[in-house]
Parts: sequence; C-alpha cells; structure tokens
Amino acid sequence: MNTTFETDLVAKGYIDVAIDPSLDLVKEIERLKKEKNAVILAHYYQESEIQDIADYIGDSLGLSQQAAKTDADVIVFAGVHFMAETAKILSPSKKVLLPDLKAGCSLSDSCPPHLFAKFKEKYPDHLVITYVNCTAELKALSDIVCTSSNAVQIVESLPEDQKIIFGPDRNLGDYVKKKTGRDLVLWNGACMVHEIFSQEKIDALRAEYPNAKFIAHPECEEHILAQADYIGSTSGMLKFTIEDPTDTFIVATESGILHQMQKASPSKTFIPAPPNNLCACNDCPHMKLNTLEKLYNCLYYEQPEITLPEDIIIRAQKPIERMLDISAKLGL
Repeated sequence: MNTTFETDLVAKGYIDVAIDPSLDLVKEIERLKKEKNAVILAHYYQESEIQDIADYIGDSLGLSQQAAKTDADVIVFAGVHFMAETAKILSPSKKVLLPDLKAGCSLSDSCPPHLFAKFKEKYPDHLVITYVNCTAELKALSDIVCTSSNAVQIVESLPEDQKIIFGPDRNLGDYVKKKTGRDLVLWNGACMVHEIFSQEKIDALRAEYPNAKFIAHPECEEHILAQADYIGSTSGMLKFTIEDPTDTFIVATESGILHQMQKASPSKTFIPAPPNNLCACNDCPHMKLNTLEKLYNCLYYEQPEITLPEDIIIRAQKPIERMLDISAKLGL
C-alpha cells in the first residue's frame, strides 16, 4: 500500500486525497461500481446523498441479509465499523470497504469482548444472544446474534426454560424482557444516540402537535418508550409511517431515517425527537463521518479494507447464520 495511504488510515481513518471539484461524484461512483463489480450498502442513518446512491438501504437485519447474498466482488459499507465487519464475516472471500475506519459505535464500545467473556463465565448454563451492534470478537462469543427487527421473535423461538444472557444494549434487553416475559441477564451497555432524548422537549412537541403519533426505537430508554404509539426498528418505523393514516409523526431515533420516510410519504410531516442539548435533531456522530467524497476515494483506491482473523470469522459466522436462519423461518 502507498505509504501516504497508510499514514492517512492510521491518523485519519480514511483516504485523504483531493478530488477535482468539477468531478461529478455520483456519476463517477456509478462508473466505478460497474467497473469493479461493487455494491454499496447504506444504513438508514447515513447522509441523504449517500442513501440516494446506495444499491441497498436498510437496517442491520436487512443489510446483513444483503451482505450474505450479494454476488458483487466488492462491498462498500456506508455505515459503521461493526456493520462492515458483519459483511466480511458473511462474505469472507469478498473485499469489504468502509469509507472511514473511525466510524465506530458507542454501543459496541460499551461492551469490550474480554470483559464480556468474564461476565459470560458467571452464567455457564446461559445461551448468549448479542445485538448485532457489537464487534466481531463479541459475536464470536455468542450463540445467536439478533437485531432490533427480530430480537423479540428470536427470544420467543427458544424454549421457555432456556436461560439467556442478552447484550450489549440494556434498553433493547429491557424491551425484549417486557415483550416476551423472559428473565434475561443483561449486559449494561447503551447507545449514546438513543439515550439523550429530552422528555421535556418531546412533551412540548406532542402538545404542539396533538394529532401526531410518537414512534420510537427500542434502544431508547424505558420512560421514552412508555409514551410511544409505536416501537420498532428503523425499518419497522419506516413501514409504520407508510401504512398508518396519520399525517404527522414525531420520530425518536437517529435523524437519518427521516429522509426515507419523507421520500416514501411526501405529503406527511416528520419531526425529529430532540435530544437534551442545543440540537434540533439527534445525529450519530459516527454514522455522519462517512461522506460522498470519502466513499468515492474508498471505492477508487479500494481502501480502507476490513480484514478479520480467520478464526474470528469462523466463530462469528455461526451465531449470525443462526439469526438469519431463524429470521427466514419466521418470515422476517
């Protein structure tokens, strides 16, 4: 690899090469995709211009399913690090690229694998279910991986007497406990984006828009979920806004999803639930590290590339494939 590139990746996390300002980036990215047989997978929380150029836009479950079945040679993952790792685990022979290596995840960071391994040792008779928002190493310590789209159904698919450790998100774990009635042992992790919604500001919005429906992601805190008209994954929330006749929605999750909601229902109004700071909406700083310029350089130079040890890939494949199998059988 070029020494400058290596320096960039270590210091910055991305290829920092100047791009001709007259270049039509969208057109060039489309050209490079065809030339390299590449596919762009983007999470709903990405900037709108990245969503608009992606071959597939989705939540963690949908993106995992796409990564598992794509026939592309190169996967460019416009998301965060653990998502690109999941794609590499499911397609180890393919080249997986991430526009910015520093696009991490506060939830994933809240569960270091070596500490979770010690936690797991305390419950030797428990099956381990981990939320997909975690490192490849943590997946390798798991029996089943889940997403917010299928966590409830996966737990319900297991025998009622099965003892379960659920991690790393305690809020999603609490939600699953309430929905299933199971006594889960929870790891104490959380997502920074979903833990800073302001109850006071949401109450004010609901008073201002009395006919609006309030919808929330299950990673939100319990007191936020308690007042929601609908709780679901990002794809579930999008589907709800399309199918529900209400014309105004207050949305408690990362604000990137509002782009797809507005595209799907242009006559409806979508209001981001505000955080407890001076911002009007709640953005994930990690997701927003990816830009169209970084995506172009990433595809052009085929760096940064996600690599994983073979033993981690082999061990992490099993719980992910188990999730995909259960999801397929349940029609999810």
